[in-house]
Amino acid sequence: MTRTSAVTGTRVGNRARALVAVGAAVVLGATAACGGGSTGEQAAENPIAVEQVPAYYPADYSQIIQGSKAEGDTLTIYSNTDQENWAPVFRDFQKKYPWITNIQANNLDSDEVFQRVLSEQATGGSPADVLVSNAAQAWAEYASQPGRLLDYTSPELPKLTDFAQLMPNVYTMATDPMTIAYNTSLLDRAPTSLSDLAAMVRQDPAKFQDKITTRDVNGAFGFTVSHTFTDSVPTAWQDLETLLPMARPETSSGTQTEKILAGEYVAGFFISGAPAYPVVEDSGGLFQVAFPKDGTVVLPRGIGITPKAPHSNTAKLFLDFVLSQEGQRAVAEGGLTSYRPDVTAAPGLRTYQEVVDQVGQQNVIVAKYELTPEQEVEEFVGRWDGLLGR
Repeated sequence: MTRTSAVTGTRVGNRARALVAVGAAVVLGATAACGGGSTGEQAAENPIAVEQVPAYYPADYSQIIQGSKAEGDTLTIYSNTDQENWAPVFRDFQKKYPWITNIQANNLDSDEVFQRVLSEQATGGSPADVLVSNAAQAWAEYASQPGRLLDYTSPELPKLTDFAQLMPNVYTMATDPMTIAYNTSLLDRAPTSLSDLAAMVRQDPAKFQDKITTRDVNGAFGFTVSHTFTDSVPTAWQDLETLLPMARPETSSGTQTEKILAGEYVAGFFISGAPAYPVVEDSGGLFQVAFPKDGTVVLPRGIGITPKAPHSNTAKLFLDFVLSQEGQRAVAEGGLTSYRPDVTAAPGLRTYQEVVDQVGQQNVIVAKYELTPEQEVEEFVGRWDGLLGR
C-alpha cells in the first residue's frame, strides 16, 4: 500500500480475470440473514425506455447520443467488479442503446485498475473509457491529481443522495456493505456485531484460534474499511484486541468466502457483500452473512470517465445510465447494492435502505474518499498488524 492516503468515515444513513463481452444476466437473490428479498427469487423484468432519457436531462443531451453512435459499438471498462454483478447492467444498457454491442469489462484487482491505466497512459494511451473500483484510497490518490478524469457532471446528480459524488468527477455506482460472514455448521447462531463475535471468542478462544479472517490492511480496500470502522465506532479497538490475535488476513474477498465455506475459517469480518451474496445463494445454507449492528461500513463503488476516453460519449451514456433509476435497478439485480432512493428492495434486488432497516441509520458508516496523512496511515497499520502478530 502506498502510505500517503486513506479514507475516513462519517455516520450517515475478483473472480475470473477476463476481457469479455457480457450479454446474459445472473440474478442474485437476497438472503434471510440480511433481510430484503427472498433467497433465490428472480427479480422482475426491468422496463427500459430505448434511446429515451428523463425529461430533466438537458435539451442538448441528444448530441451525446448521436456522438456515441458515431463512435461505434464499443465500450471498455477497467474495474474490480465481477462479471455476474455486471451482467444485468450490461444487458439493460445494451437494451437502451442497442448499437453498443461490444462491452469489454476487464476484471482487475481493486488497486490494479489505476496502476494499469496510469502505466498505459504513460506509454502513449489507454483503451479504457470507464474506471470502476471500490478501492477508496486508490481512488483518492488517483483522482486528486489533475487531468486524470474527464470533467463531466451527470444530469442524474440532483436525483441522488449526498454521497453520490465522492470527488470531482467520481460518482457512486453502488454501495457495498461490509458484513460478518460465517459458516453455519461451525457457529450455531449469527454474530450480530463485532462485539458479539468478540464475546464468542472470549467464551471459547480455542474454537476461534486462527479461524477468523479479515482483509489485509496493507491494501487500499482493507485499509479503508478497517480504518473507517475504527474511526467511527468507539468500542472498535476493544473488540479488535480480542479478534485480531485470532485472525489471519487475506487479500481478496473471494479467498475469504471460499475458505469460510470450506470450514478453514469459522467466520470473517469486513467481508464485502457483493462477492459474498452469490456464495450465500449457492451454499445451501452453509454460508451466511450479517450486517454488524455496532457499525456497518458501506463502501461506495466509484465510477469515472478517463480523460482521453476513446468512446467518451458512450462513456457518458454509461455513467448516466448506472446512476439512473433504470441503471440502479440493474445494479441491484446484479447483486451490488443500489443507493438511489427511488429503487426499492424486492425479491432479487439489493438496496442501501435494506442495510439501514437492519442496523439503523445511525449505525451505517459511509466511507468517504479522502486523503489521510502518511503518519496516521502508518500508525493504524502498525497497530493493526501488531495485533495480528505480524
